[in-house]
Amino acid sequence: FLLSLKLEKKTKGKLQKQICQVVLDHFEKQYTAELGDAWSSVRDVLTSPWCWQHALLLNRFSQNPGLESSLAEQGYHPAFSAALPYLPAAFRCYTRTAPGRFPAQKHQPGRLKEYYLLNAASLLPVLALEVKDGEDVLDLCAAPGGKSVAVLQCAYPGHFHCNEYDDLRSRWLEQTIESFIPDPVLNLITVSKLDGRQIGDLQPEFYDKVLVDAPCSNDRSWLFSADPQQAVLRLMQRKELSSLQFQLLRSAVKALRPGGSLVYSTCTLSKAENSDVINLILNSCRNVIPVDISEMARGVSQEFTFLRGTQQHELLVLPEKGRAWGPMYVAKLKKVSST
Repeated sequence: FLLSLKLEKKTKGKLQKQICQVVLDHFEKQYTAELGDAWSSVRDVLTSPWCWQHALLLNRFSQNPGLESSLAEQGYHPAFSAALPYLPAAFRCYTRTAPGRFPAQKHQPGRLKEYYLLNAASLLPVLALEVKDGEDVLDLCAAPGGKSVAVLQCAYPGHFHCNEYDDLRSRWLEQTIESFIPDPVLNLITVSKLDGRQIGDLQPEFYDKVLVDAPCSNDRSWLFSADPQQAVLRLMQRKELSSLQFQLLRSAVKALRPGGSLVYSTCTLSKAENSDVINLILNSCRNVIPVDISEMARGVSQEFTFLRGTQQHELLVLPEKGRAWGPMYVAKLKKVSST
């Protein structure tokens, strides 16, 4: 026990040094104003990587008969309850309250991985999207590919378009799909490197469901920026992100068929990149209405902590010790007509 305590202190000291003070100071000011009392406990988790948790999303295309019993022995349990409005039988995710990370599987060409390691909160946008078999689906900003893989654990789309504009991230996306999805299912998938802001004009009213997991100021990783100058630049450019997010959402709305729905998500706590962007879309697109996702939020309230006072069409997962998931913002909208 004493040895593990020493190791933990050593790890804490090592990681503590890596926290980027300029980012922490910026967050301190902004999130104290936006989150109030909730910020101090969130800050404690975000600045303490030794208490972070990882979930395992099992791959239905590569099942290991002994994996679930092995996970149970190590304190893992199924993460999502059957009370959810949408929870396909093939969708299986395991979490545990203890921190730590299950061993990652290496990419091996020609061999499918058995599970995907991820932040459990990042599965909420996929569950909110409620993809059904045969639907045409667009994942507008798809890299690194975890949510694309999760969609395919839920349903077999008629056509699944995974798009990633950034060249390096696009290669990462392709490798993820190759690692998890078998050849017959690959026929349903198109991977592209288009500018997401243009897809709505290129493919108007083409999709039943669109996921916009937008580029955002990633609070977890930004806090550990190794280069302070790059961190300052990021913080200066942060104001421009909401404009990009709004343009991506406008494109997503154009790409949706009337009656289709979209889910918008980010991994930041920032109000400017979350509810402000959604409110701007709702105020500027008269053919879009909010969709209530409070039933889903209630169904996962044992697993996640949510910011209070949000609208029924949105949720914000706040990390806390023992439930160190998030940040993750999710909002759902529906397109009601062509204009």
